[in-house]
Parts: sequence; structure tokens; C-alpha cells
Amino acid sequence: MRRAAIVMTSVFGAGLLAAVAGVVVLVVLAIHSFGGLVGSSATPNAVTCPTASTQVVDRIPVPAGPVGGYCQDRLENAAAVIAAARAMGIGPHTQTVGVMTAIGESGLVNLSHGDSAGPDSRGLFQQRANGAWGTLADRMDPYTAATMFFRKLVSLPGWKTMTPTEAAHAVQVNADPNHYAQYWSVAKTVVQGLTGEQVPDVAPAG
Repeated sequence: MRRAAIVMTSVFGAGLLAAVAGVVVLVVLAIHSFGGLVGSSATPNAVTCPTASTQVVDRIPVPAGPVGGYCQDRLENAAAVIAAARAMGIGPHTQTVGVMTAIGESGLVNLSHGDSAGPDSRGLFQQRANGAWGTLADRMDPYTAATMFFRKLVSLPGWKTMTPTEAAHAVQVNADPNHYAQYWSVAKTVVQGLTGEQVPDVAPAG
């Protein structure tokens, strides 16, 4: 009897351990699955844009979005930057430099305020009230602000050989010359999405 009791106790103990192990596995799987959901693209962090009809900005069709994570209101500002570059004969690569810079400065929002580094900065490019960037109205007009950005860029010696972030920094004189590099990929997505043109990572020679 004693031997049988010992055997039964051992079986019971093994069963209990198996049950506990099973619960632990289920908990781990549940946590892993939940983590996967949180990290997936189908999360509250994913951009959902309001339904809107396509708008045309200087012959550039601007959809409701998202394109590169931006909705129509910000994409219209990107289109204004592209249009300003096109009017100057500037191609897709440097158009994208402009969009990248605007993303890095304002997130493609036409800001009516500055920040601690530049309380007088305004617009997509956060241009200062130092006389170099026109009037407040100029700085707050996306097309005009972009035109001023590109005029300064193409006046710089060797601008075609600069990397995108170097080109942006040469115009904006940001504290960190590499600040804009993180926005290059999304800027390419935006420009390609709005224009249908491929954007090279290096400026074409000539």
C-alpha cells in the first residue's frame, strides 16, 4: 500500500508539473502574440487618413493618403515643394532634398510659430526673420518658402556633389549636419508617390 501511495504521489506530482509547465507556455505565447500585435502595422499607430477626393497642386495629383505616413493636408505641402523645384528645372533627387528638409523642420506642417532655437522661425522650412528669407507672408507660403530654399541651395558651390543631409544642412545651418538623413527614405516615398518618378539617391551629374 505504501509503495502504491508513493507511485500515485509521483504520478500526481508529475502531472502537476506538466500542468504548470503548460500554463507557463500558454502565458509566454500569449505575451508573444500580444507583443506581435502591438508591433504590427495594424495598430492604433498606423495612419488612417480622412476620406477625401484627390486635389491637384500645380498639376500634381494629391490623394487622401497615406503616402509615406502623411495625409492629404501635409502631402499638399510636399506637392508645393516639388512644384517649386520643377519650376526651377530641378529634378526628382533635389526635389526630394527639399521635401526631406521640410519634414525635418516641420513634419510638412506650415508652422506659424518657431521654437527655442529660433522663436522667429516660420513655415515649412522654419525660415528666420533675418532678412534672408523674405517677408512673413513669403515664409508662410509653402511654394514661396520652397523656392527660397532651392535658390539658396543651387547657389552653393558643389551642391550637386553633397549628400542630401549635407545639402539641407548647407542651406538651413542646423546644429546637427546629419539631422536630415533620417528623413530621406520617407521623403523618397512621398516624392515617388506624388510624381510617379523614381528618385535616385545620388544627384545626377551635369
